[in-house]
Amino acid sequence: MSWPEIDRPDLPEYMTWEELEQLPEEIAEQIELWDGRVVWLRRGPGEHQTFTRRMTNTFERCARKSMSEDPETCWTVNLETNVFIGSSGKSDFLTPDFLVYRCLDSPFGDVRAADTLLVGEVLSPSNKQADMEAKKGRYAAAGIPWYWEVTLASARSAIAAVRAYALQTGYGSLPDDVHPLYPTNYLLVDEWTPADENGIHIDHPFPIRIPWTELEY
Repeated sequence: MSWPEIDRPDLPEYMTWEELEQLPEEIAEQIELWDGRVVWLRRGPGEHQTFTRRMTNTFERCARKSMSEDPETCWTVNLETNVFIGSSGKSDFLTPDFLVYRCLDSPFGDVRAADTLLVGEVLSPSNKQADMEAKKGRYAAAGIPWYWEVTLASARSAIAAVRAYALQTGYGSLPDDVHPLYPTNYLLVDEWTPADENGIHIDHPFPIRIPWTELEY
């Protein structure tokens, strides 16, 4: 996410959702809670916001087309919306740059990981790989089926690559006494760059067709 430059107050390492709500909005909206631990969202350049909006708009177009062809499905596409982990409580949540989730039963409802079909992050050159891997691991542990990653170019206002990852809940054979660190993981299933003349083209989790002209700065 991208936020205006402000001084970060001295906060405790752990907070509850109720305590977070007492903070000024311009502070609270820059924080995620990971099992109650305060995690600051990294600020990004203006391009980050632009391409987050581009991705959200194109996903919404594709989702609407899919719903028109299959009226039994109902998806909401949004950006920078909290996804709460678990079936209750609000002190453990992540805020993806863009996401797709099941239509909620009532307006202004909380989005839970169980409702969420897809989350996406737009990575600016300033993003630390370790931070993003940690966040991706939490998405996987929450059971969100799809994770998308948009990497911005380092020397121009453009997307360098888009990658789609699917959730793997099992794992291959390992040597005796060797166990995976995490029980769930994302596997890269497709990747696109501006050199792909047909743009982004994948049939899961619903048909997604995005020409590069829709994503240009």
